[in-house]
Amino acid sequence: MPNRSNVNIAVLEDRAKFIRTETVRLTRIAGAGHYSSTFSCAEILSALYYAQMRIEPANPDWDNRDRFVMSKGHAAIGLYPVLADLGYFPPAELDTYTRLGSKYGDHPDMKKVRGLDFSSGSLGHGLSVGLGMALAGRIRGHDYRTYVMLGDGEISEGQIWEAVNAANHFQLGHLVILLDRNGLCIDGHTEEIMSIEPVHDRFASFGWDVQRVDGHDLPSILTAFDNLPQGTTGKPQAIVFDTVKGRGVKRMEMSLDWHVGNLVGEDYDDVMAELEAGLKPYVPEPAQ
Repeated sequence: MPNRSNVNIAVLEDRAKFIRTETVRLTRIAGAGHYSSTFSCAEILSALYYAQMRIEPANPDWDNRDRFVMSKGHAAIGLYPVLADLGYFPPAELDTYTRLGSKYGDHPDMKKVRGLDFSSGSLGHGLSVGLGMALAGRIRGHDYRTYVMLGDGEISEGQIWEAVNAANHFQLGHLVILLDRNGLCIDGHTEEIMSIEPVHDRFASFGWDVQRVDGHDLPSILTAFDNLPQGTTGKPQAIVFDTVKGRGVKRMEMSLDWHVGNLVGEDYDDVMAELEAGLKPYVPEPAQ
């Protein structure tokens, strides 16, 4: 279990803000980007990389490092700044984001970017890959954990549930799903497109241990991580993080208009100022 004695919640909050502001900056370089899907998982990424995962940025190929699979790969725009911040590569390289010849694309390429364990494109494959990583670790005698971040839209894929079933069969207690339950996918509200609730019961019915927490409350996220069992056998683990798509920018929160977008001029300046001011309580729009 990670040593929490030096964990400062204010630092993790600052890193979550950093993920959001860098997402906005990099989107301006690219001319378009995935704001809201990245904002919903900013606190999860902050807690995972700065307080939870067993990694050595100076030794990115360490055999017994924890693995992270960003199955919802369009949120890689928020992961790249974290990896640079931790020292996997110079932050200045991000200024080339999506430009011709750059290592850093809209979806990540593990063959080009230090610190990445998974290359994504079409969603829905990440859990199968993570399952393979967990099995490989067991066979080789390692005790690392494999964390797989899923979007709630992609878990309608049949391949996800094949992997969910297999993970229970092989009793992969060191495989951890991080479900970003933000309620929206590119086509609309997940419960209207393809209902997944009660999602915690669905995972549990496949033999998984399930926790459900506020995905923007860092103490709750850290507690969920602390509740993960040790060892490489037993029930696989799922944490359902209830989040707000677009969290941190009022115009984007739970809006279908900002899955992909581009801020320019005063809009860019206004959003950066809003993010720098810090998170405000989320207040849903009145029902029409």
